[in-house]
Amino acid sequence: MPWVDSHCHVQYDGVGEAAVDEARAEGVERVITIGTDIEESRKAVEVAHRLPNVWATAGVHPHDATQGVDGLVPLLGDRKVVAVGECGLDYHYDHSPREVQRRVFAEQIAFALTEGLALVIHTREAWDDTFRVLDTEGVPERTVFHCFTGGPDEARRALDLGAYLSFSGIVTFKGADDVRAAAAMCPIDRLLVETDAPYLAPVPHRGQPNRPAWVTVVGQAVAVAKGLSTNVVEGATWANTEAVFQLS
Repeated sequence: MPWVDSHCHVQYDGVGEAAVDEARAEGVERVITIGTDIEESRKAVEVAHRLPNVWATAGVHPHDATQGVDGLVPLLGDRKVVAVGECGLDYHYDHSPREVQRRVFAEQIAFALTEGLALVIHTREAWDDTFRVLDTEGVPERTVFHCFTGGPDEARRALDLGAYLSFSGIVTFKGADDVRAAAAMCPIDRLLVETDAPYLAPVPHRGQPNRPAWVTVVGQAVAVAKGLSTNVVEGATWANTEAVFQLS
């Protein structure tokens, strides 16, 4: 099986559609490009329609929660949209008031449940409230904690909900022992890999704009953390991404 980048932002400046061809040359044959507000979600959908083996999500990031979700529902019916998100809570920056973040997160969980779509969650320094909102609103059958930054305790809570964990270039960072421990204990059938390009370039590419092609580096680091061959992680993450986003 080839690789798949389960979370990046092709439509962003600093990535661009040429990055998909570059990734394909490195064995990355599927890409999910992620919406973060209404306009960026529209752009993601447009990219997905232009490029083969690229799919999109549509959602409102917690940073942009004050924009609300008006205009999101029509995008969710597009055949190339495979998930709601990224959405969730970010208490590190608090660009939107926390109560607004929680409301908009809850609204998008409802969309995922109603539309039968996967849910892509962003959570930063907000674990307890993230789980609290999910407990209240319900957990879509196919839920992904993207760019997982917790340790084994947070991983266990997410896995107990039936969620998937997606690991980014953070798994290569020197100070990320907790993230590597979470990757080590994550069941192989609940594991995804991503770049979050243009952010979070993995070692040895730190300081550069991230590229979907570098999901291979992330996968290799996850394989080391789990004590598995890279081929096993490659095949499992391909199958898991296909299942969670229903790409077939």
